[in-house]
Amino acid sequence: EMAASNPRLWATEKSSRRTDHAGEMEPKAVQIAGADPQDLADCARFNVDRGAQIIDINMGCPAKKVCNKAAGSALLKDEALVNEILQAVVAAVDVPVTLKIRTGWDRDNKNGITVAKIAEQAGITALAVHGRTRADLYTGEAEYDTIAAIKQAVSIPVFANGDIDSPQKALHVLNATGADGLLIGRAAQGRPWIFREVDHFLRTGQLLPAPEMIEVERILLEHLAALHTFYGEVLGVRIARKHVGWYLATLPGAKEFRAQFNRLDDTQAQCAHVH
Repeated sequence: EMAASNPRLWATEKSSRRTDHAGEMEPKAVQIAGADPQDLADCARFNVDRGAQIIDINMGCPAKKVCNKAAGSALLKDEALVNEILQAVVAAVDVPVTLKIRTGWDRDNKNGITVAKIAEQAGITALAVHGRTRADLYTGEAEYDTIAAIKQAVSIPVFANGDIDSPQKALHVLNATGADGLLIGRAAQGRPWIFREVDHFLRTGQLLPAPEMIEVERILLEHLAALHTFYGEVLGVRIARKHVGWYLATLPGAKEFRAQFNRLDDTQAQCAHVH
């Protein structure tokens, strides 16, 4: 409760939670974002000292809270600074450093190929590309031609990202881009089994049946327990509300259930309500 009412203390506790990598599955990857090369180098070193085995630099996030600080995908405007950041972070740690970008700043400034080549020269070991520009945010449809061009321009592994929401779409994007792998973001919200569905389809060409409701309930309850444990009673309960909303979004009566669930303010009540 003190952390929730005191922003500085909350930020410290949040940072402490996220930099404690004990018990995490391997490889342990930590994503960092910022605009100052030395700060990012220090941040990378800090996390590696605490067990991180991969450092991922985020130059793909379009969120205002990130871009207002000239970080995230806002950095794509400044190729010299991108190079300086990548050089500094790669030199600071002895673990692989990867990079997430968009195709450019806006549709008239798609400099993704240039940035990809800068990344390769700086020693970045793998590159993830979201098929939108920063100006696109998450609107419209992702395009994959630029990702395909970036894949052809560099020899490091390239992962495609953007609007991959089904096993069939996953196969289409792999074929369209020649990418070495895929990143799935929003489509996994409330649907964590999408990864096994994609994996099964790519291996066998067969679609898995949708999970039974009893399995959905089990997964959701495990997720709730993990959220409550990680974030604590106050913050965990708040964050659980949006996750439960994602899980139940397509089910009958979801709107009414969510309205009731969002009024619950303790972990026991939330878990009992899902049952």
